[in-house]
Amino acid sequence: MSGGTGLRVHGPILPGGVRRRTGRPPYRGRMPVPYIRLAGPGDEDALGRLDRATWSTLHSVQPRPVPPYEPFFTERFGPRDHFVAELGGRLVGYLRLGFPTPLAANAHVRQILGLAVAEEARGAGVGRALLRAARDEARRQGARRLSLRVLGHNTPARRLYESEGFVVDGVLPGEFLLDGEYVDDVLMGQRL
Repeated sequence: MSGGTGLRVHGPILPGGVRRRTGRPPYRGRMPVPYIRLAGPGDEDALGRLDRATWSTLHSVQPRPVPPYEPFFTERFGPRDHFVAELGGRLVGYLRLGFPTPLAANAHVRQILGLAVAEEARGAGVGRALLRAARDEARRQGARRLSLRVLGHNTPARRLYESEGFVVDGVLPGEFLLDGEYVDDVLMGQRL
């Protein structure tokens, strides 16, 4: 530990023998494998903190969360609708999987309705592991299609989705005004 912050200090040694704080674990050799599980009621506080910590206009059209915070789990989306990812016993990501609409006509489709990965866990395969768990669960539930929506300017997420077999189904040009810029809403999906 360093300076009582609770952050472990990792990273390259800078001039003067000082290490840069990266907040990332010192992965040497093989990266740890994320542990993916269904969320439980006891995860709500950690999920709420993660959701607030990862908020950005890169991926959210909602206003920045401010206190008092809404509960993470709702009547519509409870623990059963969320996968969580852990690295080293710490919750570092989640994915919300659900139906795109309440209509029986598209009950064969599941949609990824949210995905977040803690900054310090990015690049460790957490998002990919969550996507694969969601795809497996959608298949288990008998879904024939998995879809998602991603903001056009979120290049890292789009690359990940494409690498996992998602294709662009359509684009809603300039659908959102974020930070003074019009941003496309990109619809992606894959057959299961």
